[in-house]
Amino acid sequence: MLSEFSLIDRYFARRARTNTRRAALGIGDDCALIAPAAGEMLAVSTDMLVEGRHFLPDVDPRALGHKALAVNLSDLAAMGAAPLGFTLAFALPKPREDWLEAFSGGLFELADRYGCELIGGDTTAGPLNLCITVFGSVREAHALRRDAARPGDDVWVSGTPGDARAGLAVLRGEWPHVQIDRADATHFRRALEYPEPRVALGLALAGIARAALDVSDGLAGDLLHILERSRVNAEIDVDALPLSVALARLPRALQLQCALAGGDDYELCFTAAQAQRGAVEAAAQQAGVRVTRIGTITSAQMTASPASAEAAVAAHDGAHARPKAQAWPAIAWRDASGAPLNLTLQGFDHFHAD
Repeated sequence: MLSEFSLIDRYFARRARTNTRRAALGIGDDCALIAPAAGEMLAVSTDMLVEGRHFLPDVDPRALGHKALAVNLSDLAAMGAAPLGFTLAFALPKPREDWLEAFSGGLFELADRYGCELIGGDTTAGPLNLCITVFGSVREAHALRRDAARPGDDVWVSGTPGDARAGLAVLRGEWPHVQIDRADATHFRRALEYPEPRVALGLALAGIARAALDVSDGLAGDLLHILERSRVNAEIDVDALPLSVALARLPRALQLQCALAGGDDYELCFTAAQAQRGAVEAAAQQAGVRVTRIGTITSAQMTASPASAEAAVAAHDGAHARPKAQAWPAIAWRDASGAPLNLTLQGFDHFHAD
């Protein structure tokens, strides 16, 4: 039977000690000691994953190890920060060796890829609950803050948001009357279980983009956070949304539900001045990530559509709505011709989700 300390040593501490280039003092002491490079600031973020809320009980533990760290690295990417290290605290009902082997394997595979060292943590018995705190470094002038968007900025998004939400629907059997072939279902499920943090893109956008965040709770809801902090509004071209081939095969209403109101994609949504379009494209090419321009930041005094943080998710019915003046934060949903759409959406809420 594994004890707490033998569990930590066998599956986490031994491997952590073989990769200690970033921390001045890593795992094994009362505290870890880390310091960013001269002229840089420490970026810190914490995410918690709870069984039944953020992942299903029968999830592959290797995928869970990957995702637990990926969602935290995604926060660093959204700040334009380079990973330094992380701590891991978790409660585990029973110390099963096969589960721990797979979980730590997925965790360290991603950690090693991004040079992010495990520098400490804690474990206890209890319902499965994972909490990671990640540390990175970024130059203050290059940090991609949510409050930096300006009227006239382009709004961009990386990748193809919506696939992870479709993966959740497949696992839950939410769409029994929709035909989804096996290859598409596999694509959706991998998007949900193995999100790829856009660290390289975040670093490449340093000094180019203005505001950014990662899309964890749905593009419609997350973009509102930038608008609120920056005291601006936005106009979004719904027809410009980048969709994967698999998602584009779903009915249009489900495409929009997933791409705009779905979560767990961990793509970057960011703004940049129009003069930086070439630089943004070059940064994306350097990072090997697709980016798409989907809209424009507008001033808070300009016209906006009836989208709001309190609105419920509604399917796109193609009807046009008469725009009206509205204070920030507000998103005006439009089609490719610029005509306003009667479309209201809300992102995921941890305390009001099904």
